[in-house]
Amino acid sequence: MTAAGRDPLFRRLLGAAAFDALPAPLRRLHLHRGAALWRGEVVVVRGRSALARLCAWATRLPPAGAGPIAVEIVAGDDGRERWTRHVAGHAMRSRLRAVDGLLHERLGPVDFRFRLDSRDADIVWAVRGVRVFGVLPLPASWFAQVRARESADGERYRFEVVAALPLAGPLVHYRGWLAVERA
Repeated sequence: MTAAGRDPLFRRLLGAAAFDALPAPLRRLHLHRGAALWRGEVVVVRGRSALARLCAWATRLPPAGAGPIAVEIVAGDDGRERWTRHVAGHAMRSRLRAVDGLLHERLGPVDFRFRLDSRDADIVWAVRGVRVFGVLPLPASWFAQVRARESADGERYRFEVVAALPLAGPLVHYRGWLAVERA
C-alpha cells in the first residue's frame, strides 16, 4: 500500500493475490512509486496501408526498426501513471488510470479501456472499449486484434503489443525486453 493507502495501479486492477503471484520482474515494474527508468531492446514492425499509417500517427506509435528502448514510468500517489517510451528518437506517451475495474490508457486522442488478467504468470491486456477525444465511442469489436502481453524471462521484463484494425490491417507489432536502470 502507498502512503495514501492505495495499492499501485496494476495491483489494484489484477487483485492482490494474482499480482503477488506474478514473476518478480513484472511486480518490480508495476510496484514502484515516483519515477523509474527502464532500458532494453525492441523490435517494431509497422503496418503499410495509408489508414494504418494515419492511425499509428494519431496514437503516436513508435517507428519501425530494431534497437534500444527507454521507458520512463512516473507513478503518482493518485493512482495514475505516465509512461514515455523512447524508440529511435520518437517519444510515445501515454497516461494510465483505473476506472470501474478497467485500465484506461490514453494515447494521443484515443482512450483505450483494457481488462487486465493474470494468465500463465503473464499479464494479458484485452480491449473492452475505445473512445476518441474522450466522448466518441468506437465499437469494441473493431479492436479485437489489439492486445498486449507482459511476461518475464529470468530477471528481464518482456512485452509484446499487437494492433490491427478492420480496413486498416496491421498497425504495429512491437516486442522486446526491459531491465530497470533507475527506480
